Order: sequence, then C-alpha cells, then structure tokens
Amino acid sequence: MTRYRCTVCDHHYDPAEGDPASGVAPGTDFSSLPREWHCPDCGATKADFEPAAD
Repeated sequence: MTRYRCTVCDHHYDPAEGDPASGVAPGTDFSSLPREWHCPDCGATKADFEPAAD
C-alpha cells in the first residue's frame, strides 16, 4: 500500500499503521479513508495529500 504525504505539514499517512486516534484501523488504504478525514497534525483535507515518494 502507498503512503501519502500532507503537502501542508509533511505528515505521512501510512496504511499499515492507519490513524487509531481518528478511528482508522491499521491496513486502511488512503482511498478508503472517510471523506471527512483530515490530517491529524494540521487539519488539512484529504485533497491536500499526495503519494509519498519513498
């Protein structure tokens, strides 16, 4: 699964880890995140994320 990077604050969403603080289970692909999900560090929307180049 592809990691995604927030273009606002550089936070990385890693599908292997999910986002437990937001109720997103490990193994959740970025495309499967709820539309209202936002960056846990800066509050940016999903539209502000891009595939990470790592």
